[in-house]
Amino acid sequence: MSNIEIALEEISRGTAEIIDMERIEKLVRRFYETGETYTVKAGFDPTGADLHVGHAVLMQKLKVFQEHGARVQLLVGDFTATIGDPTGKSETRKVLDRETILKNAQTYQDQAFIILDREKTDIVFNSTWLDALGAGGMVSLTTTYNVARMLERDDFEKRYKSGQSISISEFIYPLLQGYDSVELKSDIEVGGTDQKFNLLMGRHLQRTYSVGKEQAVLMMPILEGLDGVQKMSKSLNNYIGITEEPKEIYGKVLSISDELMWRYYELLSDKSLSEIEQLKTDVANGDLHPKKVKENLALELTARFYNEESATMAKREFDNVFKSNQLPTDIPEFEMESDIWICKALVDAGIEPSTSQARRDIKQGGVRVDQEKVADDKMNLSSGEYILQVGKRKFAKVKVK
Repeated sequence: MSNIEIALEEISRGTAEIIDMERIEKLVRRFYETGETYTVKAGFDPTGADLHVGHAVLMQKLKVFQEHGARVQLLVGDFTATIGDPTGKSETRKVLDRETILKNAQTYQDQAFIILDREKTDIVFNSTWLDALGAGGMVSLTTTYNVARMLERDDFEKRYKSGQSISISEFIYPLLQGYDSVELKSDIEVGGTDQKFNLLMGRHLQRTYSVGKEQAVLMMPILEGLDGVQKMSKSLNNYIGITEEPKEIYGKVLSISDELMWRYYELLSDKSLSEIEQLKTDVANGDLHPKKVKENLALELTARFYNEESATMAKREFDNVFKSNQLPTDIPEFEMESDIWICKALVDAGIEPSTSQARRDIKQGGVRVDQEKVADDKMNLSSGEYILQVGKRKFAKVKVK
C-alpha cells in the first residue's frame, strides 16, 4: 500500500460517517505530493475538568491526521461554554462562570497533549472573534438559518413537542459553532455522531459567508463505557479517566468484555487494522487467549497516558493482588474515631461515593474488611487497624482510635 492509501485507511478507521471523503483524499494526496498541510478543527466546551477514554477516541483520530499532514485547530469554546451546548439535553444547561471555564480549559489542554503533537496543534479560543462579532454581527448571523429548520433538530423537536423550555441562546449555539469554522477556514472538522447538526452548520456557514471552501466532516462513534451498553460517562461511573492512577486504568481495561475489547482496539489502539484482524484470527483459532490480548491492550493504553514503566508496574501490581491474592503495596491510610459506622468509614476513606452505595455494595457482597466479606451493613468498627476493600481495585487502611 502507498502512503496515501495507508493514510486514508487509518483516517477512515472506526468512523461512523464521513461527509465529503473526496475532499479529505484530495488534501491528504496534496500533502504527500507537495508537502502542503491542511487544517482539522475539533472544538470542545470546557464544561468539565477531566477527559476520559471516550474523549480520547476523538484525540486519537486527530493524532492520525497529524501523522498525515494536518495541523489541528484545537478550539476552546470559552465563549460558547457560557451558553452550553444543547445537544442531547432535555433542558437548558446552567451557565458557567468564566473562571471555571478557563480553569477547565487549561486542564483539557494539558490532558489533550498526552495524545496530540504539541508542535502540530494550534490552540484557539472562540471568544477571540465572537466577542468582536458584536450585536450587529450576531443579528446578521441569526439571519443565515430559520426557526423551522432549527426545530427539525431531534433534541429541539422533542422539547418543543413536550412543552419544555428552549432558550433563544440555544438556537444561537450551533450558529456560533459553525461560525468558528468560518473564522478558522477549517478544511475538516471532527466530532462525535451526536454533533452532526453542529458540524454541518460549519459547512453551511462557510458557504454562506463565501469562505471559498466547505469543510469535510468526520464523525466518530460514541464509545461505550465499561458496562458495554451506555456511553462512557462520569455520571454513570462507567468511565476510564486518562489521569487516573496507572493501576486503575490497567484494571478497568481488563474489566471490559471480550466483545467490547475489539471495539476499544479499533478506536483506541495504535495497532494497524491488519494486526488487529490477525489477533482476532488467532483468538478464534485458539492460538491466543483473549485475556492475553486484553492485557496487551491494557498495557498499551496505560503506557500511552503514562509510560512503559508505569504500565509494567500496574500489571505487576494487578497480578500480585488478583492472581496471588496479595494486597496492594501503596494502600492509602486514614485515621477515624472509634465505633464508626462501616458505611461512613468507606465514604470517609474515599472508596465509596455515598453511604447508600456502600450499603448496596455490602448487600451484593462487594465489601470486605481484612479480606473477609461484610454481611452486616449496620456494623461499626471498634478501635484497631483494618483493611477496607470495595470490589477488586479499591483499598484503604483505617486506624480506628
